[in-house]
Amino acid sequence: MTSATSPNTAASDAGATELSLHDRLLDEWGMAVVSGAVEPGERLPEPNMDGDSAPSRTVTREVTRVLESMGLVSVKRKAGATANPIEQWNILDPQVIQWRLRGPHRFSALHELSQLRAAVEPVAARLSASHATTEHWATLTRAAIEMVAHSDHADEAEYLEADILFHRTLLEASGNLMFAALGDVIASTLTGRTQHELMPKVADQTALSWHTEVAALIRKGDGAAAEATMRQIVDESDQAISHIAGDSQQ
Repeated sequence: MTSATSPNTAASDAGATELSLHDRLLDEWGMAVVSGAVEPGERLPEPNMDGDSAPSRTVTREVTRVLESMGLVSVKRKAGATANPIEQWNILDPQVIQWRLRGPHRFSALHELSQLRAAVEPVAARLSASHATTEHWATLTRAAIEMVAHSDHADEAEYLEADILFHRTLLEASGNLMFAALGDVIASTLTGRTQHELMPKVADQTALSWHTEVAALIRKGDGAAAEATMRQIVDESDQAISHIAGDSQQ
């Protein structure tokens, strides 16, 4: 005997559909602004749901609110939602970073993110030598070992997971809450490199040894050496991106 769908199940299914439409519309409109398809001052286009029914007013209103919180659009009475120039974007929002890395200027975005990392991560390594706990050091060491274990597949998920864990832990171990708050930014950067095939298949062995060395230097309490080695890591990463960018433009 087939039972009728319960009200709770129906509500759950409806909620899942609304969530899906919300995410799809957010991605559509956010990408349109970030890519430049919708220029500053222009209104957001009508939703394109690939043949599906148009999202409700509630969904469009919620999506517009999210985009407004990211600084991507301004909402005014009668004018509706219009795209903002890049200077008004919340440029460190992980979702904005992901859209930029999918856009036509991804290498410029990656270079800017590399410069941010160069300004922050070496200092975080130096501070970690004084502030890291035993748990921090153990996590850094485990992450470095996992990176080595998956180094022949540096463009795949297992390596990415270990890489993110290492750098996120480093920022947390610094004892600086501002640095720790950049964990999602660094994670989005590393994820974007993998998703858009900007990682080598085989990791650079020297860079891998530097990760292990940073963990050891932090454990030793040698802040100056940890800072210098971490600077080598971020410099190598930026050089690798520049090399890939050059190859892609030939």
